Amino acid sequence: MMELDFDDSMARGLRCYVRLVSRALGLRGDCSYVQADEPFSAYLALDGRLRRFPDHDVALLWEEHRGWSAALETHSGADLHVVAHLGPDVLPPPEVVATWARGLFHPHREFDPVRRPDGRPAAGHVDRMRQRLAGYVDPEFARALTHRPRDADGMSLALE
Repeated sequence: MMELDFDDSMARGLRCYVRLVSRALGLRGDCSYVQADEPFSAYLALDGRLRRFPDHDVALLWEEHRGWSAALETHSGADLHVVAHLGPDVLPPPEVVATWARGLFHPHREFDPVRRPDGRPAAGHVDRMRQRLAGYVDPEFARALTHRPRDADGMSLALE
């Protein structure tokens, strides 16, 4: 028997946050991936291609110590090439991320060499991140994840 543990508030919060960013961008379907263990990260495929890089698909990347970046898919599919970084806040509101991402596709957008944060966490980073992500947890979504059906005797039903 296997029981799923959905008590990790940081993973739940990140999933909800990425879902809100996806909605703010008007994306539908299965366009994102969340790595729900340390180091926490997310990948969000975007529609369209950048004028300066017409042969490459574009994605948004989120890393817990660096925040959001825009990256190009390489032809090998294994690597991503970062072309822009949204900073300095690693967890800006979803609408801020969406506005920045839409701006990437502006016809006159230039891409300067990217200077990304070094990715070293500050003291207390995980606790602050957990608190901020908790604010994005949709109560109904969280309830659905943490609700464990019970049998007639009140015992938790586990997934097999």
